[in-house]
Amino acid sequence: MRALAIAATGMSAQEKNLEVIANNVANINTTGFKRSRAEFTDLIYQTERLMGVSNRGRDATIPEGASIGLGVRTAAVRTVNIQGSLTSTGNSLDLAINGRGWFQVTTPNGDTVYTRSGAFNTNATGQLVTTDGYQVIPPILIPPTALSVAVSQTGVVSATINGQTAPQQLGQLTMANFVNEAGLQPLGSNLFQQTAASGQPNVGVPGDTAFGIVQQGYLEASNVDPVSEITNMISAQRAYEMNSKVVQAADQMSGTISNMRG
Repeated sequence: MRALAIAATGMSAQEKNLEVIANNVANINTTGFKRSRAEFTDLIYQTERLMGVSNRGRDATIPEGASIGLGVRTAAVRTVNIQGSLTSTGNSLDLAINGRGWFQVTTPNGDTVYTRSGAFNTNATGQLVTTDGYQVIPPILIPPTALSVAVSQTGVVSATINGQTAPQQLGQLTMANFVNEAGLQPLGSNLFQQTAASGQPNVGVPGDTAFGIVQQGYLEASNVDPVSEITNMISAQRAYEMNSKVVQAADQMSGTISNMRG
């Protein structure tokens, strides 16, 4: 009975949907996290009766026909790149992007990856790095004699040096943009990697056209909405239960046929 297989695809799809929701809820306090949503598409159809063909003679054309769908499948898990709220931290090395753009960092093997988490720090040599120790691109070196660090909205980094009256400019932060941000490959640790789907990065200065600005002393919170996720979770649970009811009904109908044969 096809209903069993069809309902099974529905249960599998809702299981994946719940996994996506669970990951969103788990990262509700992750800095710079972007929620995801599962997207589904129907499977191919099995044609029982063709539409538009002649039934009897040239004038009797079948108007609708009969096609039975064979279920559902997961088409994509899309990252929803909506701005998260900005939370004040008071830390001069915490930077948030207000608008479009990604910070660029380099991994130990030399690859360039991208992040929205601006919880930066300095390593033993004074280089500006992420919480995992990955160096920010372009490199920013903060001298040990710096009394304070200031980052403008356009990404200019300067420091007040002990014994100097005027601030010293340390460098210029840049950001990257992508034509299709949803095509970036998540790597974990708030890092993303470009793919053929995302396209090549467009690098620019904060505040330029199509680029956001930098907010010093702030971090971008996760864009997960708890109320929305709970609603989605209940909807997925109900859909899973409905598909299980179809399985039970199909099984009972199959049992009835088996008893008739006995």
